[in-house]
Amino acid sequence: MARDTVASVEVRRSRRRTATVSAYRDGDRTVVAIPARFSQAQEREWVAKMVARLEDKERRRRPSDAELVERAQELSIKYLEGRALPTSVRWAANQERRWGSCTLVDGSIRLSTRLQGMPEWVIDYVLLHELAHLLHAGHGPDFWRLLESYPRTERARGFLEGVSFSSEGQGEDDVDSGSSAS
Repeated sequence: MARDTVASVEVRRSRRRTATVSAYRDGDRTVVAIPARFSQAQEREWVAKMVARLEDKERRRRPSDAELVERAQELSIKYLEGRALPTSVRWAANQERRWGSCTLVDGSIRLSTRLQGMPEWVIDYVLLHELAHLLHAGHGPDFWRLLESYPRTERARGFLEGVSFSSEGQGEDDVDSGSSAS
């Protein structure tokens, strides 16, 4: 297997790879695997295409605060009939035991920066969970009924429990808990 490195992109040519191209991040570099038979022009085309795809995927997994607000509006419309209207949605670095929280008094939602890089459907679940708290403060049956329409609720909860368990060895992180109405 031949390896060419340009800037922070490493191109790996493989004789076994016949038609597919793949890319992934390895630390601070991007690795693009291509068939050995590709010409230099094909390599340039596919490297550019795959780097753009990775950047798009990462952007979706690390949305800005403004994009979080927009996503919250979309989720509220789709799953909560547009009834949950947060005043702000932002990333918060100080949430070490929670995945998200909201404050009913001012309608603000905060998501832990630990969610950045997780699958989009996990971030959506935590955001939807916090939106539901704007309608029901506690975790009673009415609250959970609001989340029933989100098809990945149980999967996302399991994902977050697994992350909590592997990082803490306890599995006790909450999407929210505490007196800030979350």
